[in-house]
Amino acid sequence: MRDPYSVLGVPRSATDADIKKAFRKLAKDNHPDRNADDPKALERFKEANLAYELLSDSAKRGQFDRGEIGPDGQPINPFAGGGFRGDSGFNPRDFGSSGRGGGADFAGAADDLFAELFGGRSPFGGSTGSRGFRTQVRGPDVAYRLTVPFVDAVALTPQRVTLRSGQTIEIKLPAGLESGKQVRLAGKGEPGPGGNGDAIVTIEIAPHRAFTREGDDVLLTLPIKLDEAVLGAKVRMPTPEGAVSLSIPPGTPSGKMFRLKGRGFRKLDATRGDLLVTVQIDIPPDHEGLKDFVQSFVDPRDIRANLLG
Repeated sequence: MRDPYSVLGVPRSATDADIKKAFRKLAKDNHPDRNADDPKALERFKEANLAYELLSDSAKRGQFDRGEIGPDGQPINPFAGGGFRGDSGFNPRDFGSSGRGGGADFAGAADDLFAELFGGRSPFGGSTGSRGFRTQVRGPDVAYRLTVPFVDAVALTPQRVTLRSGQTIEIKLPAGLESGKQVRLAGKGEPGPGGNGDAIVTIEIAPHRAFTREGDDVLLTLPIKLDEAVLGAKVRMPTPEGAVSLSIPPGTPSGKMFRLKGRGFRKLDATRGDLLVTVQIDIPPDHEGLKDFVQSFVDPRDIRANLLG
């Protein structure tokens, strides 16, 4: 083991409050539930706990500072003074059934902190209590990838995923959904001595042939005909949740944007983005009647005057 002061990142003069504060931060930062993709987090978590177990006990901390025990709680000279108890006062049972800080049963220094930080649930399986917690490691987490259709992501339509076990379960999509979002299914991972790990589902939103996304808004380019733009019309158009009619005012230019409020992605605050529709006039190619009309039509406006100075 490394020096417990170095593990917690505190000087040897650190107060009990300094040690507790440093341990809380390390425990939160390295808790396995927050680090599903970092297999080394569990080792850092264990190391921090062992360091805290030693330094939070004033007697053991004193023994370590005097060089009587090492960072693992073992006596530097286990036979000095007659046996394991001797003048140093060291007793291997102080560190649990294995006789060292990394034993099978932690004897209490971190109990209250783990109950406070993690609701009594040990990241190694089991739960905290008056005797500490068992270091039985949970089974490994299992990673899954789920591709969600664009319109389902907008509507937050529940999805189904089949686990390695063959079980098929339904997932409720969360608000604020975007590609890369992870959903944790507690206890749906591989089995282990301390209980099952979790299933970590990473969501990818599939592209759509008509819609694109900008923040929480959905974008759509809608083609309209020349007569619809000139004379005005009601045109049917798609939305992620079904077709609707859009009123095109007479004289609508190409590039005009219409905003349909509340038809975009759902946000974390329960509101929704909008559907932004940009119309694009589609001119038919080689239309003789249109060519004859345009040749007889003269527009007297100078529409580029402001561009030319």
